[in-house]
Amino acid sequence: MTTESRTGSNQPAILLTAAWVADRMAGAIAAGDAGREFGNVSIDTRTLQAGDLYVAIRGDRFDGAEFTGAAIEAGAAGVVVPRGWAGRAGDAVVIEVGDTTKALQDLAHGIRRESGTKVVAITGSAGKTTTKEVTSEFLEARYRVVRNRGNFNNHIGLPLSLIDLRQRPEMAVVELGMNHAGEISTLVRVAEPDVRVWTNVGEAHLGFFASLDAIADAKAEVLEGAAASTLLVANADDPRITARIGAFSGRVVTFGIEGGAADVRASAVVDNGIEGISARVTTRHGAVEITTPLVGRANLANILAATAVAEEFGVPLASVAARAAQLRPASHRGEIVRLASGVTIVDDSYNANPTATKGALDVLAASPATRRIAVIGEMLELGDRSTELHRDVGRAAAKAGVDLLLAVGGGPAKALADAATASGMAAANVRYFATSDEAADAAVELVRTGDLVLVKGSRGVKTDRVVGRLKAERS
Repeated sequence: MTTESRTGSNQPAILLTAAWVADRMAGAIAAGDAGREFGNVSIDTRTLQAGDLYVAIRGDRFDGAEFTGAAIEAGAAGVVVPRGWAGRAGDAVVIEVGDTTKALQDLAHGIRRESGTKVVAITGSAGKTTTKEVTSEFLEARYRVVRNRGNFNNHIGLPLSLIDLRQRPEMAVVELGMNHAGEISTLVRVAEPDVRVWTNVGEAHLGFFASLDAIADAKAEVLEGAAASTLLVANADDPRITARIGAFSGRVVTFGIEGGAADVRASAVVDNGIEGISARVTTRHGAVEITTPLVGRANLANILAATAVAEEFGVPLASVAARAAQLRPASHRGEIVRLASGVTIVDDSYNANPTATKGALDVLAASPATRRIAVIGEMLELGDRSTELHRDVGRAAAKAGVDLLLAVGGGPAKALADAATASGMAAANVRYFATSDEAADAAVELVRTGDLVLVKGSRGVKTDRVVGRLKAERS
């Protein structure tokens, strides 16, 4: 996690002694001094530092117990291993547990409870990281805040992030990710969030679920285990969310864009394309004009969610507006890159799903340019509906007035290209490539001064290589 200070706790940091750690993990100290203190907690011998506690988790393709000896040689002060481990401990503390991954989660939960930190947890099919970053920025107007790095949002990454709460920050903002049912339940149990934010339900990971409703049911696990004082911040514009939040046992604050009766809502929205978006934001405590360089209505919704959280913790709307004006997108998540050659890139290459891609095309359509070029990589994990959903995006590209379309990936990407042509784009202006390296070669040759280039695709397709090549060869 990264930490930014404003005010701090007067309580000392939580000491990770062997006895304290073993108790939180329901483990047994099989060797070593129960009073020994550990520095950090590590699951990777390549980054482990002398004095750390090594947790030998088991993954899909590895068994951390096999690297315990290497951890001890690297200076680990303690190791957490499965019961019956027969290696040599040297002077390291050995804590034996039944399940090392659950032990890591239980340690994180213990630290979270001991810290006294208020925890905000964010889930949704898209926008989790941006909402996490924006919420953190808003809260930092008043509090010492930590946030999990990047997308450390699964059953291993989240516990590793929460372990940093031993420094007792006032606030922590984390994201909860999933691609199967039951995963959010585990993360909610570990994080025990005071505030839960549910941004949206979309097609991400549809290949692992029978339907969008099944995805919504899995995301709805964020409602579990709430106290009466727990706050849910929910998207009033998403009918799959509103249909499920009646089961929440805590308080609910909704957000939405225009129309409706959301508690935090945006009106008079002006979409300035790649220059950002502005709106009048009204809450139960007042109204404020917000202008942000973040692009598109999806990011406006993320800002509304973050505003609802900030208001819960007493951040003034004026501070929210001031910080919104200074926001910048996370790497490869809608970054605007202006090259010296006069080419402008919308680098949204971190990941993609159909809804987010169509939103990015809307931003492209709203932006002035000599030509609008879209490089769209295949959107992965969409299951049986993949071809249909890619065709829908191809039709959206044609409707958005894209002048040149480069589709990248397998059969679904080819279907996207074909649908764009069938919807009116000239065949000469639609190109299909099997790989991002091939698309990058073409992009370098095709783009020219005055072009606006959107690059978007799932991480596995590596459309970031197109951005890298354009930066290197067209600057």
